[in-house]
Amino acid sequence: MAYLLKTSETRVWRTYRGGASLDRWQGRVQKHFIAHGARLVRADGMFPEDWAASTTRAVNPGREDIVEGLSRVVAGLPGLEPGQEGPLLADVIAQDPAGFLGEAHVRRFGVQAGFLVKLIDAGERLTIQVHPDRQYAREVLNSSYGKAESWYILDNAGGKACLYLGFKPGITRERWKSLFEAQDIEGMLACLHRITVRPGDSWFVAGGVPHAIGEGCFLAEVQEPTDYTMRVELVTPGGLHIDERQCHQGVGYERMLDCFHYEGHTLEETEALWKAWPRRELESEKGASYVDALIDGRLTKLFSLRAVEVRDTLTLPSSGQMGLFITISGAGEMFCGAEHLPIRQGEVVVTGAGAPGLQVRGDLRLLWCQGPRV
Repeated sequence: MAYLLKTSETRVWRTYRGGASLDRWQGRVQKHFIAHGARLVRADGMFPEDWAASTTRAVNPGREDIVEGLSRVVAGLPGLEPGQEGPLLADVIAQDPAGFLGEAHVRRFGVQAGFLVKLIDAGERLTIQVHPDRQYAREVLNSSYGKAESWYILDNAGGKACLYLGFKPGITRERWKSLFEAQDIEGMLACLHRITVRPGDSWFVAGGVPHAIGEGCFLAEVQEPTDYTMRVELVTPGGLHIDERQCHQGVGYERMLDCFHYEGHTLEETEALWKAWPRRELESEKGASYVDALIDGRLTKLFSLRAVEVRDTLTLPSSGQMGLFITISGAGEMFCGAEHLPIRQGEVVVTGAGAPGLQVRGDLRLLWCQGPRV
């Protein structure tokens, strides 16, 4: 089997506008512009997310007849010509699950990759929301996966962007329900910590923790492989009236409110709980190339995220897991045995669990994402 595959862009419809920064970052031709003062700027749209090497289908009530969220292989398979639409990555994995995901992973999790990575470009603030933890997902949604997630900030709109994360002390279910029923958006935002972010910052967001991604945030998100989101705003900041199923995922508003964890924390406690700090895992002999662990066992065992800096050549050991690499800047090449792929900013490469090891050459920065440890 091929252990080194490049996958397609996989744009997904969402309830918020965005995507212009994502287009520029991926080098897409800019076809649509709007007037902004005396100049034209790239227009945002309703496809602000790219699901990287995804085997998870998007859930968009009202769009059930459209298959969204599943990535295709565009390079690395024998006989696949440049520009040719290849098979779904999920189908490729299904042909050899143990070789791609690892035997231990298949025994425990089946043929599901166990994680999902998104590139999110928020042209407006996302609605205030929460995702289920494993217990809620199992008991209410009949799912073995919740939706814990993590964020790596790629751009912050020149310092203007922020995140809203976690309840402040003293917020009760009764208070939150009252604000929700009144649709007091400013009141709900005031219950959360507003956090200014910088490129390179990383955060973990446990299931049950309320949050909202602020306007201008461009980030990579690593999460459990579901699309469950509970929203407490019935109209988005951009004016879109949300289908109620997009708010409560079919369980009703009372059960939706049960999804939140109402433990409050100070800002200092919030940072101590959920901000990720780099830990050097590997570096080249001269220290110019290295791997830093960001999201790892210190915060969760559900998935992992590493930052990889390459200034010449860096050899990564075999991990026995499927890996997903996003080139966040620069260009270079990836080698795995006899396999070889050129890579550049915005491209996504998947490596199989059975790969004997990986060598990266060039001048580039990567994010290295993996699923749960077995």
